[in-house]
Amino acid sequence: MTWRNAADDTEATHDIGHVFLMTGAVPNTRWLQGCVPLDDRGFVRVGSDLRPEDLSATRWPLPRAPYLMETGVPGIFAVGDVRSGSVKRVASAVGEGSISVQLVHRVLQE
Repeated sequence: MTWRNAADDTEATHDIGHVFLMTGAVPNTRWLQGCVPLDDRGFVRVGSDLRPEDLSATRWPLPRAPYLMETGVPGIFAVGDVRSGSVKRVASAVGEGSISVQLVHRVLQE
């Protein structure tokens, strides 16, 4: 395998038997800044990871606390790689999405 260092344009070639690809390690959430609370690395804070100042900044209007995958804005959920503290695995993201479907139904009944 050959890879190039973008900083100095050097290349290195190595014999490699296996590759583990990691995607989602850097969130693409700048467009959410000012809309939902983000952590210091740009991942979306949800549920019990939301701090009092996050809820204050988004003017949380409800008497209840945010649900498990709910952001600081009622009815907006974040799951998978974009969520602060996620394990960055597809199976986990699918499970979080399944949980959120039930919570969305709960929000719609409120």
